[in-house]
Amino acid sequence: SSELSMMGIFGATTRASLVAFASLQTRKYSATTSRLAATNYLLHYDYIPDVLEKRGPYREGHLGVAKKLIAEGKCLSGGPTGDVGMEVPSGALFVFTDLESAKLFVKEDPYIDAGIVTSHKIVEWNVVVSKDDN
Repeated sequence: SSELSMMGIFGATTRASLVAFASLQTRKYSATTSRLAATNYLLHYDYIPDVLEKRGPYREGHLGVAKKLIAEGKCLSGGPTGDVGMEVPSGALFVFTDLESAKLFVKEDPYIDAGIVTSHKIVEWNVVVSKDDN
């Protein structure tokens, strides 16, 4: 009977430990899950060759639109692109959480009306693997 009593205590302790462990694992996973959704939208810009000379008057507005959408959680990141070791960017790439936000960025970005952007394309990106896939 002392053996049954020990089994009862051990069983309850084990159950409590497993519940606590599962709870911690759930919180750990939630805290480290990537901010990338299963589907994101990439906006790619092509720039004029002399972008560095001509973007000045429009850059603050361009960055302001991006920062606003980032603050709202609709844009995850963005920045210039080009050949490795580039000194002058040939374009830019932005990651959005939804298609409407990518379209809104294009609509509100002063680089478009100023002719800094020669073309743009929005593509769907389905995230299959990421650094948080543990």
